[in-house]
Amino acid sequence: MEHSQQNQTLTTAATQLSAPVLQQQEKQPKTNFRRQLDDLLFGSISGMVGKFVEYPFDTVKVRLQTQPLDRPYFTGPWHCFTSTIKQEGVRGLFTGMASPMVGSMVENAALFFGYRQVQRLIREYSATPEQRETMAAMSESDLPPLSLPQLVLAGATSGAMASFVLTPVELVKCKLQVQLADSSVQRLIQYRGPMHVITYTLKNHGLGGFYRGYLATLIRETGGGAFWFGVYEYVCAQMMKRRNTTNKKDLTAPELMLAGGLGGAGYNFSFYPVDVIKSQMQTDQELLASARPRSFVQTAREIYAGAGIKGFYRGCGITVARSLPTSAIIFLTYETLADYFG
Repeated sequence: MEHSQQNQTLTTAATQLSAPVLQQQEKQPKTNFRRQLDDLLFGSISGMVGKFVEYPFDTVKVRLQTQPLDRPYFTGPWHCFTSTIKQEGVRGLFTGMASPMVGSMVENAALFFGYRQVQRLIREYSATPEQRETMAAMSESDLPPLSLPQLVLAGATSGAMASFVLTPVELVKCKLQVQLADSSVQRLIQYRGPMHVITYTLKNHGLGGFYRGYLATLIRETGGGAFWFGVYEYVCAQMMKRRNTTNKKDLTAPELMLAGGLGGAGYNFSFYPVDVIKSQMQTDQELLASARPRSFVQTAREIYAGAGIKGFYRGCGITVARSLPTSAIIFLTYETLADYFG
């Protein structure tokens, strides 16, 4: 009996002694590889959720951007929206979403992965060996904050990285979105779906055909990434300052959504003319009789000649409007996942 009680006492003591050890093991910081996997996973989930909310607005935007300058089909966003539903039903607003959905997951995974990775590189190369050793034992949220210019640089770099993945996805999306159900509009080719666009482009233009409009996408994503992350981090910093904290975990969901929404609006408005040029370059074959593709400069000149400055801002209002909830949801989803699983 006494022997049994002694064993029970020893077991209880061992459990109590091992508990702090287990807690310390659970609190050990993640490896850089694990953090990279988290960035990819959380970014892709955020992109998927955001794309579903955004896509109907994006369809209206692309159709407004690519309609003929001399004989536009629509008088504005609402006319385009109602006409699409009347001619094609609600499904028309989601035409070609499969490819962009995958693309948005890949894009946001690349954006957040690149953004966090560049931040880690900046910290590593700007820190002393002693500081690196200290930061290696810290969790992501406890790392010393970077300056706003450093965060903007990280955002621009991540955007440039994402543009290489995004250009083919945007090309497929735009080619499908400009197809109208109106049979009176003559098209050089009518695509049946994303795979038809992919096979047709590969057969007729090779791999290079998927990178039509790459320069415009690179400019848009590099500058846009700087604005997207830069505005988001600036607004978060101001709200954290008001709350007298240095951790985003202390911000509420509405505050994170506000910062994300403003970041999205800044990104879309700042480089919108470049986005118009990109959309037109990627749909030349579908909308113009000439089979010869236009260059970036030539496309910009023809837009200006046909509609002036206003031609570069067709669909800008609805684009900025859609970016507010979309980016708000993307950043909230990412920060929530990073906080919960971090």
